[in-house]
Amino acid sequence: MKRALIVWGGADFHEPEKGAEVVRGILTGEGFEVVVSPDATALATAGEYDLVMPQITGGELDRDSSIAFADAVEAGTGVAGFHYGLATTFHGNMRMRLIAGCTFAGHPGNNGVTYRVDPAKTDDPIMSGIESFEHTSEQYFLHTDPTVEVLATTTISGEHASWLKGVVVPQVFKTRYGRARVFYTALGHVASELDSPPVRTILTRGMLWAAR
Repeated sequence: MKRALIVWGGADFHEPEKGAEVVRGILTGEGFEVVVSPDATALATAGEYDLVMPQITGGELDRDSSIAFADAVEAGTGVAGFHYGLATTFHGNMRMRLIAGCTFAGHPGNNGVTYRVDPAKTDDPIMSGIESFEHTSEQYFLHTDPTVEVLATTTISGEHASWLKGVVVPQVFKTRYGRARVFYTALGHVASELDSPPVRTILTRGMLWAAR
């Protein structure tokens, strides 16, 4: 049986505990043994798991735990995250930035923006059968690593930041860190958004792909 660790924390407006429980349910349904923890230092035990999800807004991680986590990922422990997970997690932590493949840079218009999510690679199993769809949430503007393989994008309308009009921003991608697979989706600001069929399908497939 594969094992997954979900570590949640940070801003309450992201409903991290609720989100962690939704993901626990998804992974349990896929046959995983799942451990959920509010303690960021649990990431130091990442080597004991096939998949780790740091669903934490901001925060810090001590040096020893950071090194242990990065070493475990480099050795093959898969990593996945949605929305605030990875993109905002331990913002100033160099190791996390390299693992995550992205950094949150803003969300023009804040929450409640309706925008389109457009598949970029329909031949990838994670995006198979997913067509362009509307989503209402925070439209994440991300800085991404040049090595990521972009699976879906969104286009900034310019309504809330005129200088960004027409800019295409990655929203779903996969990448690697050492021997590990890393998956990220910007969708899922609050737990209820994970009930959207395309959002849940993309997240579920991404987590399964990332797991060792």
